[in-house]
Amino acid sequence: MQKASFLLAILCCLPGLKSNAARIDTVLIHSQAMNRDIPVIVVTPEGYRQRKEAYPAVYLLHGYSGNYTEWTSNVPGLTSLADEQQLLLVCPDGGYNSWYLDSPVDPASQYETHVVSEVVSYVDAHYRTIADKHARAIAGLSMGGHGALFLAIRHQDVFGAAGSMSGGVDLTFDINAWEISLKLGRYEENPLRWDSLSVINMLPEVQTDSLALMIDCGVNDFFIDINRRLHQELLQLEIPHDYTERPGEHNWAYWGNAVQYQLLFFRNYFDKKQVQPSPKS
Repeated sequence: MQKASFLLAILCCLPGLKSNAARIDTVLIHSQAMNRDIPVIVVTPEGYRQRKEAYPAVYLLHGYSGNYTEWTSNVPGLTSLADEQQLLLVCPDGGYNSWYLDSPVDPASQYETHVVSEVVSYVDAHYRTIADKHARAIAGLSMGGHGALFLAIRHQDVFGAAGSMSGGVDLTFDINAWEISLKLGRYEENPLRWDSLSVINMLPEVQTDSLALMIDCGVNDFFIDINRRLHQELLQLEIPHDYTERPGEHNWAYWGNAVQYQLLFFRNYFDKKQVQPSPKS
């Protein structure tokens, strides 16, 4: 059984905000895969504690060198977005440079298992979520953009929708950057491993009508060309998706704006599916 403990429960207290507005919980989830407790933030929307219904959940992944606090720290309006869209927002920790993979060379970096199995199961057990893939989405920025698409494609039974913001969707974009070799081994010695775990090469694994996908990137972002390539590959494979380019760079000014569109996309997806929750205590 997973052991977890609440570190913090912060009630947002901006002037004029009602006492039942969105709340930020920080919890520790024990990772059996990595044999340690790992913090996760869960944002519950306005009315969550007064109502009885279950909610869809969106998992938001941070980028390289970030941590689980990145989204709430850098997007002050995130709690308002949870209120507006009536969603649980879950911000796992992906380590400094995990790329959300189960590393074959670093036993202490097993973040695919952690996010998909340990975090999802904990959140479904401890919060009133609709525990169904059609009420569960995952999105992320940069390293987390690759991670969100990677995890959704690998686990189409867990996530029904996925989004990438400025995603580094090809691990071979720069084989000497972002310490990917520490997780996969040197590219020169493991090219098939690097290629097979790059989202750009995983698209044939997307099952028909299995995933709702949204990809966006700023036109001045250094990842824009590989995102354009991803878009073209999806078109050629006739995989439905939303693709957007807008002014912006690889920074929080862009991601703070982009996440609004991502959450609206997911809310529309959830409403379309209209999955009924199973009874929860």
